[in-house]
Amino acid sequence: MSGPRATAVAAICAATALGVLVRPGAVSRAVPAGGEPWTQPPAAPAGGRVLPPGADLAAALAAAAPGDVLLLSPGQYAGPLEVDRPVTLWGPRDAVIRSAGAGTTIRVTAAATLMGFTVDGSGGRYDTMDAAVKVTADDVVLDGLRLSGALFGLLAERCHRLTMRRCEVLGVRDEAVGMRGDGIRLWEVRGSTVEQCRVEYGRDLVIWYSPGNRIAHNLVERGRYGTHLMYSHDNEIVGNSYRDNLVGIFLMYSRRLKVEGNLLADSSGASGMGLGLKESGDIEAARNVFLRNSIGLFLDTSPLQRGCSNRFTENVFRLGQVGVVFHSSPTRNHFERNSFRDNAQQVRVDGRGDALGIEWTQNHFDDYAGYDLDGDGVGDVPYELRSLSGQLIGRRPELQFFRGTLALELIDVAARVSPLLQPRAILVDRRPRMAPAETD
Repeated sequence: MSGPRATAVAAICAATALGVLVRPGAVSRAVPAGGEPWTQPPAAPAGGRVLPPGADLAAALAAAAPGDVLLLSPGQYAGPLEVDRPVTLWGPRDAVIRSAGAGTTIRVTAAATLMGFTVDGSGGRYDTMDAAVKVTADDVVLDGLRLSGALFGLLAERCHRLTMRRCEVLGVRDEAVGMRGDGIRLWEVRGSTVEQCRVEYGRDLVIWYSPGNRIAHNLVERGRYGTHLMYSHDNEIVGNSYRDNLVGIFLMYSRRLKVEGNLLADSSGASGMGLGLKESGDIEAARNVFLRNSIGLFLDTSPLQRGCSNRFTENVFRLGQVGVVFHSSPTRNHFERNSFRDNAQQVRVDGRGDALGIEWTQNHFDDYAGYDLDGDGVGDVPYELRSLSGQLIGRRPELQFFRGTLALELIDVAARVSPLLQPRAILVDRRPRMAPAETD
């Protein structure tokens, strides 16, 4: 494929090195020319009341009327605080509201706007889910905040229309990943947006029991799950960059999701995967780039419900150990115009199954050995994936230890030269593309 769409996919790859986020389906910068959005706190609102460093914020908030604007000065302020009325609280990045070392630092229980300043630390109790900021009210706006050194960054529960944008959530780098709290946790949250944020050294970005939200143009890196959905329908995950997480995106028990234009890179190790689906259906995954993952895409009993299907279109799978892994023989999945290049293994089906029940059409596989006599860009003979070593690994996963060794290579060579050893086909694409959908 050539033209604007191919250029867009190539731009996502280039964005990895430049720190640029690309809007899905188009070539554009999602960050201003001056730098990343989370490094550019919002300007101070007009007409506010200036509070000096060290002022009693709790008293100032108690005296504020709905609609008041409070402006912090550079310096230190003591937490914890409760924002229980619809006010605007703004401060520069070096205005720091610091945790007292116990509990949640800021609780937002009204439709307030918090802008620009830093919230440093929280308590350390998992049972009370101590956080930098906890939101339990509708129509809250968090704009340009830095949340650092807290157990949980943002904890939002049972609220609607939350907007979190241009924020930076920095966890505790030296803590083991499983012992960190979540950078962002949405629990029974509806109609909300998390956009242009950076989340680093957290555990997960969690969206549970939360329908109708949008996660867009964020950078999530060095955590466990870049984004983890469970029982959360009708969400959009678009234009994000996931790097160096154990898992990029994992979708569980969810339906009608849009996953588009994301970069999922460097999820390595035994459990590393770019995108995982478990018992999820009506997923539209398009124009994502899977780069250097142990497993690019993993499907486990997806879709589960009758009448549901999943569609994977124009995605790029490159430089991975395995492009796509199916936990069993799948059906009602459609792969169209995807590109599989430079992977150790293109597709694997665990157990004794195959991917013959899947619709494969016009995908590009770099190990295709066919021809195109009529020059229409589509191979004249089907692509058939047959791999004896892959079948053996699917049946006995412990044989992955020998991947890349001469032993497995010789097994595949023997299968190619001896009809008696030829394995059965795992998948068939009857109209394979001769060239990839992306440009180098």
